[in-house]
Amino acid sequence: MPIAPARKDWGMSNFGVSSSVANLKRVAVRPPTRDADYQAAHWLGAPELLNLDELEADHASFVELLREIGCEVDVLPEAPGQADACFVYDPAFTTPTGVIQLQGAKEARVKEPAMLAGDINALGMPTIGVLIGDATADGGDMFWLDNKTVAIGRTYRTNEAGEKQLRDIFAAEGIETLSFHMPHAMGPEYCLHLMSVISPIRDDLAVVYEREAPVTLLQELAKRGIETISVPDEEYMSLACNVLAIRPGVVVMPSGNPITTQLLREAGIEVHIYKADVINRGEGGPTCLTRPLWRED
Repeated sequence: MPIAPARKDWGMSNFGVSSSVANLKRVAVRPPTRDADYQAAHWLGAPELLNLDELEADHASFVELLREIGCEVDVLPEAPGQADACFVYDPAFTTPTGVIQLQGAKEARVKEPAMLAGDINALGMPTIGVLIGDATADGGDMFWLDNKTVAIGRTYRTNEAGEKQLRDIFAAEGIETLSFHMPHAMGPEYCLHLMSVISPIRDDLAVVYEREAPVTLLQELAKRGIETISVPDEEYMSLACNVLAIRPGVVVMPSGNPITTQLLREAGIEVHIYKADVINRGEGGPTCLTRPLWRED
């Protein structure tokens, strides 16, 4: 299914992000490439069991769903040789005034931050910070607790130097940070991001996988009056905890998670589901597949 190329006619006011749940008005995505070593990037079943036609179809249907429910989608160019580049949440982080170019710890992704930041710059959103030296950080280790506070996960992907540089960049924007240390879990090769265990749904509600969530994170949510919907063990690996808020109380989530879907609907959440059988093999859900460029209340 062909996808239109990214537009490059933004006005300078049409970007800015200071929430993980406000109305997602514009978002960047990148289609998967056929020219990459998916096995080296640890995609499940690659290469024998990874059907690239179905991978492309999964991504295209996801993009179409975003458009159907009101998002303006900028489709970035494919990234030949970069298996994980379709997961555009990780290489950069967006703020009210621009984009922060991160620096990945996963060898297969080291080229992505500069590429993604450049693509976003071409849409009219400037770079406001760049991680340097031995600092590493993934966007998957960051989300907005409120419009002046970013949560940062300390993981095998986001190190001490990365956290410090991020604190300085955010401070210059008048943004505070709170740090949460993630467990070892399955080890350095297993990508346990902070957002592997939490997805904000509304300002007062989040989906959480409690088994691997930091105690301090759960305590912070309770302190803020943020209620939680607990993801069951049997749906964690099918990415039930990876839920994208389109606007407060309206979400997109991957197929194959009926228990969590029902829990969300019982809580009054409007749930949209996309077919994710193949694209889930990259261990990235709808949050991972999107880089918000403009959220507005």
